[in-house]
Amino acid sequence: MTNLIIILFSAIFINNYILSRFLGICPFLGVSKKLNSAVGMSLAVIFVMLIATAVTWPIQMFLLVPQNLGFLQTIVFILVIAALVQLVEITLKRYIPSLYKSLGVYLPLITTNCAILGVTILNIDEGYTFVEAMVNSLGSGLGFMLAMVMFSGVRSKLEGADIPKSFKGLPITLIAASITSLSFMGFGGVIENLFK
Repeated sequence: MTNLIIILFSAIFINNYILSRFLGICPFLGVSKKLNSAVGMSLAVIFVMLIATAVTWPIQMFLLVPQNLGFLQTIVFILVIAALVQLVEITLKRYIPSLYKSLGVYLPLITTNCAILGVTILNIDEGYTFVEAMVNSLGSGLGFMLAMVMFSGVRSKLEGADIPKSFKGLPITLIAASITSLSFMGFGGVIENLFK
């Protein structure tokens, strides 16, 4: 149980896919202007991460590895993720149209969100069991949400700030993202040492 807690909190704080591994930057920069869009995107990403892991882990372990087809891993995982994103898109369009409209073009970008592909591949590379892979995926999704919500708050503060003309727009956004990323470096070593 302790191992699962370490995996969960490490994925949220230490190995955060956006702020320490720099995966999933596109939705991080694109959808973090408004809190409700950031939360909606994060929930969709958490859902896709969990379902993608639940589908890709068994495919890897029970189909690709036994048949010596490991070289197809990336292609198969991308196809699974694309199908799952279509499922999420259809569901949101039907049941939550306001969130579907607010996410706009960024919803199909979940398909190419390298954080989701990264989670599924790194779960295999780390040698996680199915339960550990699911916990890591949940933690990675929660870490994604934490980064999105934090950065949404930072960006809302930036809108009211007096920013020099040369820094307006993308430059100040990237500077703020860098500083937010630095704040997570302080968690290194903390989680593992809590449970020793």
